[in-house]
This record gives sequence, structure tokens and C-alpha cells, in this order.
Amino acid sequence: MTINVLILCTHNSARSVLSEGMLNHWAKALGKDVRAFSAGSAPSGRINPRALEALQTAGIETGGYRSKSWDEFTGDAAPEMHIVITVCDSAAAEQCPYWPGSPVKVHWGYPDPSNAPEADKATAFELTRQAIGYRMLQLLALPLADLGHADLQAALTRISKN
Repeated sequence: MTINVLILCTHNSARSVLSEGMLNHWAKALGKDVRAFSAGSAPSGRINPRALEALQTAGIETGGYRSKSWDEFTGDAAPEMHIVITVCDSAAAEQCPYWPGSPVKVHWGYPDPSNAPEADKATAFELTRQAIGYRMLQLLALPLADLGHADLQAALTRISKN
């Protein structure tokens, strides 16, 4: 059974996209049946080019990435989510829609690399990508198919503190 993970940020333009890319990359490299998606509560309609650049520099294919609304994941045709992760504080504070299947929800906050001074933006995006990648590896190290809801919640909350 594929474990579906939805990663949310308000604009779905940087941190959530980095998270989607890193989780899918590591899941494929490690042979894990995990699929990441990203979305936003108020999508910007464009992905920050620096986010795409950070993923591409890491050897991750970014074709097909787009900024999209979390509404795409609430309908009957949407894949059932097992885990929902917010990666920005504003998305964590918003009232999320009902997710079919009652997924485990956790907040893994990261500062917005878009707010770095222009001269530091490339480094900020790369460091954010690395930090996200580290947490995604921790997620993939869990026995996801064997954990019950409460144990998975506890494990994901522990990761948020690393």
C-alpha cells in the first residue's frame, strides 16, 4: 500500500515544493512505497525559481511541478492521504479542510528562504532543502506500514523536534 503524504504551505511555491521533491526523491532511492504531494491554502500560481534550482542542483527532476490548491486533495478522486505535514507557520495556523481517512497531521516549520537577503537566497534555499531532506529521511526510516495512528503521530512529532 502506498503511503501518501501531503505537504502544505500557504503559497505552495517554495518549502512545500522542496519537501515534495525531497520526499519523492528519497523514497524512490530507498525503494519505499511513499508518494509526496504538495499544495497551498492560497497558492501563488507559480513556483519560486530558486526552489526548482535547489532541487535541480541536487539532481532532482522538476518537470511537472506546479503551485496548486489544497482543494485538489479533498475531492472523491483525490488520493487518500496518510500524513499531512505543514511546513510554514501560517499554514499550520489555518483551519485545514477535512481530509478523507483522517490522516496524521504534524507541523515541521522552516523559515521562508524567500525572505533571505538577495545575496544569500541561493544559500538559504539550499540549506532549507538540506534540512527538509534530513527530516524526510527520518520519516522514511519509520516502519510506516506497521505503525498505528497514535504511534505514527508520536514518531512524526519526535522528528519535528530534530
